[in-house]
This record gives sequence, structure tokens and C-alpha cells, in this order.
Amino acid sequence: MEQPVTTTWRRKLAVVVVLVLVVFGVATVRLFVLPDLNPLPAHADAIIELAGPGNRDATTMALVRSGRAPVVAQSTVPVEAGTHRCLPAVEGVEVLCFNPDPGTTRGEARYIGEMAAQRHWRSVIIVTTPDHALRAQLRISRCFPGTISVATSPLPWWDWFRQIPYQWAASAKALVFQTDC
Repeated sequence: MEQPVTTTWRRKLAVVVVLVLVVFGVATVRLFVLPDLNPLPAHADAIIELAGPGNRDATTMALVRSGRAPVVAQSTVPVEAGTHRCLPAVEGVEVLCFNPDPGTTRGEARYIGEMAAQRHWRSVIIVTTPDHALRAQLRISRCFPGTISVATSPLPWWDWFRQIPYQWAASAKALVFQTDC
């Protein structure tokens, strides 16, 4: 007995929808949950903590204490830039605070590019969260020609619900509309 055309069409549509959802899920995990990052170098010219959710300070300070770089810079909000709310002083390490303009990853990338040119940096370690790692690396690579390594700090589970859609949209914007430094 032959099935009605509408039943066959619905099954094909259901298979396509499931496949699209699986591909989207795999891409989300690969790009934002478990990004493929190179191992961190033993030494870099600077460690730069990007602003955003998660306890990035702990990851940054662990890298600083392990002697990975002589300079650490932290992206802050305007009220904190240049104040005691920046990262704590560490002997033998220069601690900088900056307020990017614009106050986005693009602004942070521009700051990194400018500071690298002034200070002759050839390598940096960026501290961010896994969801932001690949987009941050992309943005910074457009402004800084040196080696960019990324260290990630955990993102609290409740932030994933907000960050995944945001990162998809922000990544599309970075890839399609804002392709320069």
C-alpha cells in the first residue's frame, strides 16, 4: 500500500530538521564549548585579560604567578581603569588596566594592536572564556600580527544559556560585517 505524499514529505522534512539540529549542536560544541586551542607557550610578551563573565582574574593571576609574561593587562570598565580595582600588584610584573574604545572585543583587539606596536610585543596570551575564545582570537589577529595564545577560565553554567546565542550572533558579525581591525 502506498503512503500518501504528505506523510513522505513530513518524514523527509523531519529528517532534515533533525540533521540541521545535530549539525548546529556539534558546531556549537566545537566552536563555543570545547574550542580547539593551541597549548600555551612557556613565555609570552604579555598576558591580557579580556572583560566578560566568569572568574577570569583567577586564571590570569595563575598565569602571572607562573612567570608566563613580564606584563599583564586587564580590560576594565571606565570606572575601574587606572584604579585599585585592577589586578593586584605582582613583584616583577607590570600591571596595566585599560578601558577599550569601543567597549567591545573589537576595542580590546585595537588596544592590544596599539600596545604591541608601542612595546614591540611579538606574542600574547589572552584570557577569556571558552565561548569567546575563537572570536577573540579572530578579532585580535586582525589588529596584532604576532602569536596569539588563548587561556580559558570556566564559564558558570547559568551563563551558557545567554552566551551561546550571543556568541553565534557576534561571530557572524565579526565574520561578515566587521572584517577589519
